[in-house]
Amino acid sequence: IAQGAKALIISPLNSEGLDPALKAAQDAKVPIMTIDRLLTTKKACVDYIGWIGSNFVTQGERAADAMIKATGDTGDVAILLGASGVNVTVDRTKGFKDQLVAKNSKLKIVAEQTADFTREKGRSVTEQLISANPSISAIYAENDEMALGAVAALKAAGKKAGDVKIITIDGTKGAVQGILDGWVAGVIESNPRFGPLAFQALDDFYSGKGVPEQTIISDKEYTPDNAQAELANAY
Repeated sequence: IAQGAKALIISPLNSEGLDPALKAAQDAKVPIMTIDRLLTTKKACVDYIGWIGSNFVTQGERAADAMIKATGDTGDVAILLGASGVNVTVDRTKGFKDQLVAKNSKLKIVAEQTADFTREKGRSVTEQLISANPSISAIYAENDEMALGAVAALKAAGKKAGDVKIITIDGTKGAVQGILDGWVAGVIESNPRFGPLAFQALDDFYSGKGVPEQTIISDKEYTPDNAQAELANAY
């Protein structure tokens, strides 16, 4: 704002805590578009123009479906939770658990622990979980970085590719390559291509067309069947 920006597109790290920044933008009459993570303490079309992102609950549901398929609907599952206090974590967890119930799944969740969406914690938390729960045969990682950390932990523990089925969410090249290498069973994409949609929303705002409070971006899925062909499209 101090540099003269007339509009802002922000991707919040956390869902709370941006109130002072939003107030400063309001006072300066600078409109804000938010992407990826929802702000839970402010209202769309009042404190900011609108939000563009994925349906994170649906992502969790699709991850559950992929896990059921990859495991044959049997085994003990550990969940690597994302950062606390973020709608992404809450929604991806809810979608996964609710879908297992809806599908009458025989999978059993035996452990879940926060790994903060980071590779380092994904590895250390997985090391703790598989040590405390040797029966774990599947891991649901709520993002790819934690999943890749889990892969490193499994390798260090002497596991072989495929011994523990990993389903993750994001769609990074590392995770899709993990499918090809046999360490990852499937990846639900969290589409990062917000740019065109965000600028279109600003165009619509300035032209008076109006902007929806929420715009859901389309996500695809990476599987052993399409990973080779889709690797170049991962980010």
